[in-house]
Amino acid sequence: MSRSLLLALLLILVVPQGQAADTAMLERVRAFLETEAAPLGDEVQVTLYPPAAQFPTCRQPAPFLPDASRPPLGRLSVGVHCGEEGRRTRYLQAEVAVIGRYLETARQIAAGERLTRDDLVERRGELNRLPRQALREAEQIIGQVTRRPLAAGRVIQAHQLQAPRLVHRGDRVTLVAGGQGFRVTRQAEALSPGGRGERIRVRLDDRRILEARVIGPRRLAVDG
Repeated sequence: MSRSLLLALLLILVVPQGQAADTAMLERVRAFLETEAAPLGDEVQVTLYPPAAQFPTCRQPAPFLPDASRPPLGRLSVGVHCGEEGRRTRYLQAEVAVIGRYLETARQIAAGERLTRDDLVERRGELNRLPRQALREAEQIIGQVTRRPLAAGRVIQAHQLQAPRLVHRGDRVTLVAGGQGFRVTRQAEALSPGGRGERIRVRLDDRRILEARVIGPRRLAVDG
């Protein structure tokens, strides 16, 4: 057999195997993204964009999200560890579309209003098209106060809301501090407003200034 014929036969055998391995890797990535995005909505559609450059075949692909804190929605980067010990890593782009339920304002809402369930209406659509800070759960919205006016039919975002003020600037407040077996309270003046869980500055009667955490109406805790 001539050398050129042998080389041609080798190419015929090797190239399809590499393509099959790449196909298996892409299917593994697709399944991974579908699993990751499934809790977000009712339907998931994944589009993969393989890199144009040719890379060595990826054996035993193990997909992962480089930014695990970000929901797998919209255009994103996916990493793939290759080989038994994952010594090589490849990256590719993907688009994840999720159909699910979300909330909009049911009416025009003024700044400073405290939101109730009646202020919200449920919609269904592509979650990947929502603003990044969109709030989808009623529990995240009900009881919060709007920072600015909101038009009807708008998706509510986290930065548009704030906790209701339990302390106002100038209020006489009670500070609570304690440890194992003891509890101390004293009076102070609030130097700024605050909602539950927020830390604000207060001035003691001896003019010292402390930072305390709002735990209730005109009540704050001194941590540590």
